[in-house]
Amino acid sequence: MAGGLLRASTVMASGTMVSRVLGVVKAALLAAAIGSVGAEYADAFNNANLLPNTLYTLLMGGMLNAVLVPQIVKAMQNRDGGRGYINKLVTMCCTVLFIVTAIAMLAAPFLVWMTAVTWDADKLALATAFAYWCLPQIIFYGLYTVLGEVLNAKSVFGPFTWSPVVNNIVAIIGIVVFIVIFGADPQGQRDIHDLNQMAVAVLGGTATLGVVLQALILFVSWRRAGIRFTPDFAWRGMGLGQTVRIAGWSLATIVIMQIGGYFGSNVVALGSGVGPSNSAMNNVWLIFMMPHSVIAISLATAYFTRLSHFGQSGQLREFRNDFSASVRQVSLIMVLAAGAAFAGAPYVSRIINFGATQLQVEQFALVLKAYLISLAAYSFLSIVQRAFYALSDTRTPFLFTAVQMAIVIALSLLLFSAPPEYVGALFALVWSLATLVQTVLATLLLRRKIGSIDGTRILRSVARYVIAAVPAAAVGVLIAQLLSPWLGGSALPAILGLLLVGVVVAVVYLALLVLLRSPELNEIVGFIKQKIRRT
Repeated sequence: MAGGLLRASTVMASGTMVSRVLGVVKAALLAAAIGSVGAEYADAFNNANLLPNTLYTLLMGGMLNAVLVPQIVKAMQNRDGGRGYINKLVTMCCTVLFIVTAIAMLAAPFLVWMTAVTWDADKLALATAFAYWCLPQIIFYGLYTVLGEVLNAKSVFGPFTWSPVVNNIVAIIGIVVFIVIFGADPQGQRDIHDLNQMAVAVLGGTATLGVVLQALILFVSWRRAGIRFTPDFAWRGMGLGQTVRIAGWSLATIVIMQIGGYFGSNVVALGSGVGPSNSAMNNVWLIFMMPHSVIAISLATAYFTRLSHFGQSGQLREFRNDFSASVRQVSLIMVLAAGAAFAGAPYVSRIINFGATQLQVEQFALVLKAYLISLAAYSFLSIVQRAFYALSDTRTPFLFTAVQMAIVIALSLLLFSAPPEYVGALFALVWSLATLVQTVLATLLLRRKIGSIDGTRILRSVARYVIAAVPAAAVGVLIAQLLSPWLGGSALPAILGLLLVGVVVAVVYLALLVLLRSPELNEIVGFIKQKIRRT
């Protein structure tokens, strides 16, 4: 791994790690404040707070993430270094985001109903009240993405990953204030009529304030990076048409994903009040995404700028080499993370739901295990997808995403007749199965597109990781069961149990990789040794 990539990945991973740890703290505090598994009040807040993120992703997020870096890298070859393109792009995005937010505010009751058509009028009314406070986040999610991706295109990676720390701190403060004023409800027994509009304002308002500050703080980093923004509404003649054409397939991809998300949201809503539903599923996803964001996204983002450069300049040999290196390195760590998290799932569940009943903890852990089956594949897939984006191909990702969503939707329809308390876990299992199929299909399509992806080497490496991970995870599960009577009853002992299980799984996994002579492990260890010697 090149030193520059390691430094960039380390900066991003450290920022993401701090942000994700604070995110877990926020989730645990929120679960203590309004419950999680089987908590109707929590489900109402969760649906409303996810709505702006969903709408932003549907309308602009996927397009921006897919096309910004490659197009900015190309624009930077102009005489002005891309300044004119950046000014026009930011101006256009802010204008569109403002219009979208205004329309969403007017349509809030309908949008909330779409996420949970089976809910009664009172629960929908509470979720709508939260939505009015949360929907302005759309503008600032978009602004955060645009400002951050411009910095990434200029190889300034740190601010984009560190600014969410501010968001989490503000949200944590808001939750603490809520608990102080309105009390805690870790088992989710509070009736949806128990609290007034002031409680809604505290939770919803502080959640939005965190997103606002997360975006605006990036302007400071822009100035330090020597970037100056001047609004420019003259959008013709700067190649924005090509950007929109490329983004069209990304929009179609996001539409397909949101259709699948619509079915998923309504399926898991069936469990509200009796099992893992919208709130609990969101917390499970937070845990699922933590290793993915810290490791996979940090490394993939650093590689993405290089892949975009090689892809835009036609240097396919270098493109293949970077792709192969990135997926092998990411997979080595993500397979370990999946095994450790699977073994430690009961402890993770107790940490997040530290005031919940044992049944609620077990239900949460079951959903987490079902998702973790596809963790390594999901991270692998994210790099494959970015490889297509680096080649300015957004059509192929639409095709393999459509296959995934078709599987999710078809199997989700069967879950309407499943016991409500198991719907969450069954949906997670369906999603994992669809993701595994999507990953295989996407990899085959990338190979067909560029001729070779160093497939034999990648397959051998992944096989080594899986062979090492299965017995490591099995040992971890056994250790977790043995320690559970002493370390699984409350949050602090559960943290100790999770650390012990994680260490055991990691030691067994790495020892087996040494026996299997993993070249990627030797490469990483050698690089670390070299850095230590220099230090």
